[in-house]
Amino acid sequence: MLKRFFCFFSVVFLMTGLTGCASLMQPTAQVDNNAGAAPLPPYSGPKARIAVADFEVKAAKATFEIGSGLRDMLTTALVNSNRYRVMERQVLSAVMQEQELAASGAAQQGAGGAERGRIKTADLIITAAVTEFEPQASGGKAGIGGGGGVGSGILGGLLGAALNKAHMALDIRIIDASTSEVIAATRVQGQASDIAGGFMAGFLGSSALGGGLSMYANTPMEKAIRICIIEAVRYISQVTPANYYKY
Repeated sequence: MLKRFFCFFSVVFLMTGLTGCASLMQPTAQVDNNAGAAPLPPYSGPKARIAVADFEVKAAKATFEIGSGLRDMLTTALVNSNRYRVMERQVLSAVMQEQELAASGAAQQGAGGAERGRIKTADLIITAAVTEFEPQASGGKAGIGGGGGVGSGILGGLLGAALNKAHMALDIRIIDASTSEVIAATRVQGQASDIAGGFMAGFLGSSALGGGLSMYANTPMEKAIRICIIEAVRYISQVTPANYYKY
């Protein structure tokens, strides 16, 4: 009887210790709803005109939808940095359709609306290629897992919790729209890890990912994505030549 009591007490003590260790293993990366704005100092000067091209997807585990979602995130982050006037090109056909409609005489006259000849051009084009996209780059065990014995049924997933890691990388290029010269280029990456299961629940709050990225919400991959976007905006803002800030 005494031996069984001692075993039970040992299991409870081990669970308490592992819970504390698990809390220490929580990732330190934080999610910023205004990705790209917080890591940069405040800015209120002239802005540069840029356009963000479609992302090229080279990573085996990424899709066109993921590339499109990443482009949207980078565009939003660049706008939020308050350093750029971003010229949207993905809806250019819709803009031009409105202008043609206004000029055709078929639209209501005298009520304002779209005008021809006012589309602004970008001085810089940002291109990006998704070169690495690994939602589970590596794994392992957070503690003692599997097997039989006294604790196997009680501790279960706690002792055998998987340690998930995620990783992604982007190749970024800044191109002069007039000359097609590559002004600067680099590789940015984001990596995050967390313990699968209950330890992850609610860690990232309610911030959502759009498009093809929504499946990675509240996972280490979401943190890796956001870290990568923040680093991309930081790099772009640091290497944009001063003479482009004129609007």
